[in-house]
Amino acid sequence: MQSKFKNYINSNVEGLPLVTFRITFGVMMVYSMLRFMLKGWIKILYIDPKFHFSYYGFELAKPFGEWTYILFIVCLVCSACIALGYRYKLSMFLFFITFTYIELMDKTTYLNHYYFISILSFLMLFLPCNSEFSLDNFRTKTKSIKVPRWTIDVLKLLICIVYFYAGLAKINSDWLFKAMPLKIWLPSKYHLPLIGELVMHKNWFHYVMSWGGMLYDLVIPFLLLYKRTRLIAFLLVVFFHVFTSILFPIGMFPFIMIGSALIFFDLSFHKKLIHSIKWIIKPVNIKLISSKKTTFNSSQPKKTKSFTLIVVIVFFIIQLLLPFRYALYPGELFWTEEGYRFSWRVMLVEKMGYANFKIVNGDNKNFFYVDNKDFLTSFQEKQMSFQPDFILEYAHFLGDHFKSQGHKNIEVYVDCFVALNGRKSRRLIDNTVNLYAQNESFKTKDWILPFNDEIKGL
Repeated sequence: MQSKFKNYINSNVEGLPLVTFRITFGVMMVYSMLRFMLKGWIKILYIDPKFHFSYYGFELAKPFGEWTYILFIVCLVCSACIALGYRYKLSMFLFFITFTYIELMDKTTYLNHYYFISILSFLMLFLPCNSEFSLDNFRTKTKSIKVPRWTIDVLKLLICIVYFYAGLAKINSDWLFKAMPLKIWLPSKYHLPLIGELVMHKNWFHYVMSWGGMLYDLVIPFLLLYKRTRLIAFLLVVFFHVFTSILFPIGMFPFIMIGSALIFFDLSFHKKLIHSIKWIIKPVNIKLISSKKTTFNSSQPKKTKSFTLIVVIVFFIIQLLLPFRYALYPGELFWTEEGYRFSWRVMLVEKMGYANFKIVNGDNKNFFYVDNKDFLTSFQEKQMSFQPDFILEYAHFLGDHFKSQGHKNIEVYVDCFVALNGRKSRRLIDNTVNLYAQNESFKTKDWILPFNDEIKGL
C-alpha cells in the first residue's frame, strides 16, 4: 500500500490540464471583478453601510472606505496575471489574500461559491499551473512539461467534494418529502417562456427538481471521473448550471462549476483547447510552448515537495471534516445555523425573519426600541433578522453605540420571529436574555429557542 502511494506521488503526466484550468479560472475571475465593479456593488455593499457584520475571529477585516476599490483592482490585475501565467505564484498569492479579505469584510455577502474560490485559489498556490503556455515560460525551450499526477487529481477531488457534499446535504426530509424550499421559489418563475406557466406551479415538478438536484449532485462526480460517461456528464453539468442560473440569481457560481469541470477531460482535449487558443493569438507571434521535454517535479527540492504534500493533505482533511462540525451542536441545524456555513449546503432553506431590538436601562428599566434602518441597509437587515450570530453581533453594536452616547447600564433584548421553509413564524431568540451580556464563541448558543419540529437528514 505504501509503495503504491509512493509510486503515485512520484508519477508524472503532461501538465496541460493545469494550464487550461489556470486560464479558465483567471478569465472568469477577471469577468467577476469587472462585473462587481460595473454594477456598483462595491459602493452598495462595502462603502455605504454604516456597520459590517464580521466572521468570528476576523473582526479586524473591515472595508477601507473609498480605498476598498484598490482591493478589487488588485484582485482584477492578479486575475489577469493568473490567466496569462505572469509571475503566477505571486499573482495567485495576492489574489488569494485580496479575494479572501473581500469575502471576510462583511458576512452578509457570504455565498458558497465565494468560499469555493478562496479555498481553490489557496490550493492552486501549490500547483504548477504555470508550467507551460505562460508568460513565466516565455520563449523557453521546453515542451510537454511533466507535472506530478496528483497536482491534477487534487483539483478533481475538490470539485467532487463540493458536488458530493451538496448532494448529501439535500438528503433531508424538507428537500425530498416536502420539496422545500423549491415549492416556495419555483411558482414565482411563471414568467419564463415556454415552461413558466406550464410547469413552475406544478407540485410534481417541484419534487422532480428536488430529487433530480439531489441525484445530480451525488452522481455527477463519478460520471465525470469515468471516461465513457464524461462527455454526457459534462453536457449535464452545462444544462444543470445554465438552467439553475436562469431560475435563480446565483451569480457566477454556475459558470465557475462549468469551467472547473473541464479538468476531468483527458490530455487530448486540453491539447486541442490550447491549440485553439494558440491559433487565436497567432497574430501576436508569442511562443509560449517549447521544443523539448522536462519534468517540473524534478526541479523542486525534496523538502519543498514534502512540505507541499503535507499542506495539501491537511487541506483536504479539513475540507472533509469541516462540513460535519454541525454534529457538535445540539438543535436543528437549519434553525440555529451553528455549523451551517462552509459546508456546501446550497439553497436548502428559505427563512424570513423579524427582529425588533429593545434597549433597556438595567437600573430603572426605562427602554426604547431601535429602528434598524438607522444602522443597517435593507439587505443587511434581512440577513440579520434570521441568523443568530448576526443578531448577537448587532446587539453588541447597538449596546456599544448607545453606551458611547451616554446611556448607562445598557441591556439589549430582541423580539425575533422566523419562518423556516414554509412553516409558521415562531420565536427564534429568548426575549428575556440580555444579548449585550452574551459573548460570541464556538460554544452552543443556549439563548436560541428550540425548533420544536424535526428535519431528518444528514
